[in-house]
Amino acid sequence: MTRHAADTRSLSANWPMLALLVTCYGLWTVATVLLPAWAAIPVLVLVLTLHASLSHEALHGHPTRSDMLNAVLVFPALGLAVPYLRFRDTHLAHHRDAVLTDPYDDPETNYLDPAIWWHLPRIVRGVLAVNNTLAGRILIGPAIGQALFMWSDLQAIRRGDMRVLASWLLHVPAVALVVWWLMAVGTLPAWAYLLAAYGAMGVLKVRTFLEHQAHHHVGGRTVVIEDRGLMALLFLNNNYHIVHHMHPDVPWHRLPALYFDNAARYLGRNHGYRYRNYAQIARRYLFRAKDSVPHPLWDGPDAPR
Repeated sequence: MTRHAADTRSLSANWPMLALLVTCYGLWTVATVLLPAWAAIPVLVLVLTLHASLSHEALHGHPTRSDMLNAVLVFPALGLAVPYLRFRDTHLAHHRDAVLTDPYDDPETNYLDPAIWWHLPRIVRGVLAVNNTLAGRILIGPAIGQALFMWSDLQAIRRGDMRVLASWLLHVPAVALVVWWLMAVGTLPAWAYLLAAYGAMGVLKVRTFLEHQAHHHVGGRTVVIEDRGLMALLFLNNNYHIVHHMHPDVPWHRLPALYFDNAARYLGRNHGYRYRNYAQIARRYLFRAKDSVPHPLWDGPDAPR
């Protein structure tokens, strides 16, 4: 266990996450039982986004020292789409900084091997180019990402990967619990919940849109966005992403202080890859691609390490 983990993986150090868990499930209950669809949908978009961020904290070892208990605390698959264990496995693989943005070894990258890109049909390249704008990532990104994710997992299961299969089988009761509640207790139409779930995936795409860029140096691949508003709360300060990658065991509420106490260190590490807030990103990239879909530094299996 690292020094940071020893200091932060205790209930007393993680009371903000516990408070958010209670708030998250409380608002979810209110939205699914008491609110009309027109009011429930925006509330659920925020709540499901927050639950995904809480799941991210859980897989990094919060709020307790028990991985099992942390998983239980976020067990209901409120967002429906991604099994927790698959999120955990792929995200921890993504934290191998040496392979960040690698089209093959980074499971969270949107870059493609240029050799693959130029063999895609023109219409597919066009769709992926639209997906590389912020508006495209929000509107069609969830559908593209989910389809590719499920196709990849299906291929892994066909190859005999029992861990991937087990992750999806465990996802069934997590989704079933949510479906049971919506049918037996909730008053919200199914279409409204599905729309909210898709909307939450779109909001989460704002967070991941430019978390990482192609760069020759490992540190220069990870962003910091100095936002402290609603989006930062929904993302549990994961916008201070270089700090999170350098200290993955540190809980969400400590990341801003770590950054602002020594911003020069982190900006030196990531070669100044910084934005002031999400409004600046929207102004710059809402309808403009942030970079190319084919990895701009990719020269072969050893690049860009």
